[in-house]
Amino acid sequence: MPAPSGLHPRALLIDLAGVLHVGDHPVVGSVAALAKLRGAGLPLRFLTNTTRTPRRRLVARLRDMGFAIEADELHTAPHAAQQLVARRDLKPLYLIHPDLTEEIGPSAENPDSVVMGDMGPFLDYACLNAAFRLLMEGKPFIAMARNRYFMEEDGLSLDMGAFVTGLEFSSGVQAEIAGKPAPAFFHTALAEMGVAPADAVVIGDDLHDDVGAALAAGIPAILVRTGKFRSGDDADPAIRPTLVADDFADAVARLLALPAAP
Repeated sequence: MPAPSGLHPRALLIDLAGVLHVGDHPVVGSVAALAKLRGAGLPLRFLTNTTRTPRRRLVARLRDMGFAIEADELHTAPHAAQQLVARRDLKPLYLIHPDLTEEIGPSAENPDSVVMGDMGPFLDYACLNAAFRLLMEGKPFIAMARNRYFMEEDGLSLDMGAFVTGLEFSSGVQAEIAGKPAPAFFHTALAEMGVAPADAVVIGDDLHDDVGAALAAGIPAILVRTGKFRSGDDADPAIRPTLVADDFADAVARLLALPAAP
């Protein structure tokens, strides 16, 4: 099935995990497809809600897999959270993976807010309870993301959304989401390129946090049947992708076959 004839992207926002790669292995055809996009001259940004790995290491990892990606093209949830913290002059308690500390920094001695990432196996009751007590004092709550799960090489794994929701439930404080699905996360990336939402396209594997969030932000979206895609996502009655592709290479081939933008 061809791409919709009215689709004329001037820029692409591309999810990473599940779209370009799974674990440390590229999705079949994705390296070559990205090279084709580079050849077409479309401005690109790469979006990720990954909060366990600093940007420096993430770029190195992607390059090791064969992807030509520059650090300034990477738009991450931790960086978006940092921008919020800086704008509001906050001194947070950080609930983050130890590997992210080099990018984010340590928690404040007398925190006035809570900023939460995916701590993975390092999350424990003491961390959650310290955050809970601050929230009960009325301190603001920023979550880098609220993903339900993510795809690893051995299968789906629980993501941080369950713990964000748990703190919200217990404290009554609603988290402000810095990464996807917040519209500002997408719009900030597009503003850097000077492209309007309607003139861009998001490519993602998550029906809700990639596709649904992009559509809600006014951006056409392509759902790929890789990564965390589950059977039936492409027939969801509530979220209708602009296009469904088998994988990233298929999405790129169909986009590049479109007439040039007027």
